[in-house]
Amino acid sequence: MTASAMDAAPRLTSLSHGGGCGCKIAPGVLRDLLGQAAPGAPFEALLVGRETGDDAAVYRLNDEQALVATTDFFMPIVDDPYDFGRIAAANALSDVYAMGGRPLLALAIVGMPIKVLPAPVIRRILDGGEAICAAAGIPVAGGHSIDSVEPIYGLAVIGTVAPREVKRNCDGRDGDALVLGKPLGVGVLSAALKKGQLDAAGYEALIATTTRLNSAGPGLARLDGVHAMTDVTGFGLLGHLLGVCRGSGLHAHLDFDDVPLLPGVRGLAAAGHVTGASARNWASYAEAVTLGGGIPSAAQALLTDPQTSGGLLVSCTAGAVPAVLEEFKRHGCDRAAVIGRLAAGAPGATVR
Repeated sequence: MTASAMDAAPRLTSLSHGGGCGCKIAPGVLRDLLGQAAPGAPFEALLVGRETGDDAAVYRLNDEQALVATTDFFMPIVDDPYDFGRIAAANALSDVYAMGGRPLLALAIVGMPIKVLPAPVIRRILDGGEAICAAAGIPVAGGHSIDSVEPIYGLAVIGTVAPREVKRNCDGRDGDALVLGKPLGVGVLSAALKKGQLDAAGYEALIATTTRLNSAGPGLARLDGVHAMTDVTGFGLLGHLLGVCRGSGLHAHLDFDDVPLLPGVRGLAAAGHVTGASARNWASYAEAVTLGGGIPSAAQALLTDPQTSGGLLVSCTAGAVPAVLEEFKRHGCDRAAVIGRLAAGAPGATVR
């Protein structure tokens, strides 16, 4: 892209009312909307549908193969078009990995304000998405585009998984350890960026975590003792964990000091660099969460912080933890950590 085209383009984040997975409809509102939907017709081959709010749909083709299908798109979380494309693509691919699947191909979802953004800027967004798909070993085989008021980019992704290796978010078991694959804080860093308060090191950390593929998913799904899996995105760690708890009929106990955080986010959150989605998330599920008195004041904002291309959350036996951590490490997730456990009790979460 030429320097003149870049200079002429407005900041991507200035064109959208929200960015990344912080654009998601609040969990409570979404539950109300989906709760009013008419029951779907039964399909015996549909292994995973909309019932548990899982990461992707899974449809069995035969005893050895099932299709995994998902779609994910959002508005800019950063101003660099290439980075925006990379982040959006990695986030969309994560849904397939979270089910234990391997992506096969992607279709681009493109909505751009054609009269506002120069064509070279839009091209760089597409280049970023294609680069991430190439890293995942899949093609962007087509897509659909519209002229929209706000810039939107994402992917529809098709993958495959063996039916016996599908990992849902609702199969946690009493006594399971909870392992988080990436540190939290993407929403905090993006809020600081939008206010011009994020330094170069913070931006580097933001890009590094959001463009890291959750490609550990298929390997994790094959490990003995791994029962449930999801990825942590727009509803924050607590929101996605509560999905596991409700689906599994269990209570989560979290140790806040064990939750990995991106560098600097604790201080930024304490200084008020949080997204509006964090407050909406808390309002949607606060009644199911107990926060201990000894945790930091910024803990609520960090635990509800919307993650864009966040980490996988794994529910597994204590005996499987070393293998789970090793699989994460093999795929570049060096800060994966045990953050708590599941136990019998009313679906919800206690943080100490």
